[in-house]
Amino acid sequence: MSKRLCRTLVGLGASALVALTVTAPAAAESKNAPGAVVGQESLGADRVIKGAVSATKVTYWSTGPQDAPMTSSGVVYRPEGTPPEGGWPVISYAHGTVGVADRCAPSNSVPLERTATHLGHWLEQGYAVVTTDYVGLGTPGVHPYLDGRSAAHSVVDMVRAARAVDGDLSSEWVAMGQSQGGQATMFTASLATDYAPELDYRGAVATGVPSNIENLLPLGGPAFPALPLKGTTVYIANVLDGLRASRPDIDIDSYLTPLGKTILDDVENNMCYTEARTKYGTVTLGQVLTKSLDNPVFMEAARELLTVPTSGYDRPFFIGQGLSDIDVPAPLTLKFAADLAANGVDFALHTYPTDHLGTVPASVPDSTPFVAALFSGQRPCTGNLC
Repeated sequence: MSKRLCRTLVGLGASALVALTVTAPAAAESKNAPGAVVGQESLGADRVIKGAVSATKVTYWSTGPQDAPMTSSGVVYRPEGTPPEGGWPVISYAHGTVGVADRCAPSNSVPLERTATHLGHWLEQGYAVVTTDYVGLGTPGVHPYLDGRSAAHSVVDMVRAARAVDGDLSSEWVAMGQSQGGQATMFTASLATDYAPELDYRGAVATGVPSNIENLLPLGGPAFPALPLKGTTVYIANVLDGLRASRPDIDIDSYLTPLGKTILDDVENNMCYTEARTKYGTVTLGQVLTKSLDNPVFMEAARELLTVPTSGYDRPFFIGQGLSDIDVPAPLTLKFAADLAANGVDFALHTYPTDHLGTVPASVPDSTPFVAALFSGQRPCTGNLC
């Protein structure tokens, strides 16, 4: 069954999933409350990354597009040693772009070496690490790619679910993510306290944050030129696919060429990001679109998904950006940072002479003391203090 057909059966499929798997502990107010656990599975030793003593896959309820209940899945990594008083502080990690097809969900396989190394670093610092797949990625429904609010809900509810299956996890937590996960982290930072007041959200670390994309979309259309960037067409195809699922009133297919429809069907049903970029890497956005994206209905929906808040944050956060990044160009992040600064937001910006993926390891010497300060209750280095 295709994911497009499956989206009409989300409620039925999720209910069946609840009936067929382990039910949640009694902590949840209702069976589909955000963070309520649907099922859990202890993963084998080959899935336990360095620095962890166990890995538990969890399926749980969260909140998707238009605030509709959806399920997500993820993994809880418990660090080595004895938990401190109050339990292990938690890092909720949001992954970068892997694709939107179910088989691309990170919890379905061993993490990439670079991801395992990064997560292992935080485990060795004495933090539990929990990693969401986001709603619709490996669970019923279509994954709403770059729907910032939906992703943020998944990040927060992963903490709730993790604490339900491991009583040694603290309510203190930090959000962290790269690329798509960097955007998810920023949205998380904007809503975490209000969305989950029972948790103790401390702050965030976001690298390679896609921002200001909504300001580029009005240029999209048949005449859109080839750009010296990496993966742009596949990234936008994923966005359009999420909109096709969450906003059927827009009729996304009417914007697509036959090739565009093929690409969206491929990424939705079976093709992960790396495969899609290999197959469609030379396709321009102009070859995908039959008409301009610059109309009020489309742009309203796109802005709702993509626009990263530039105010309203109640905790400090860290942004890392590679200066030679051709996935998320530095000028877009610098504009985002300027908007944050103009609004008096408390944050730290660090730039590195590296590309998109290289930003993560390059940022660790700076983000490690930043996170330690967040958990210790000290003021981290932000703004002019850095």
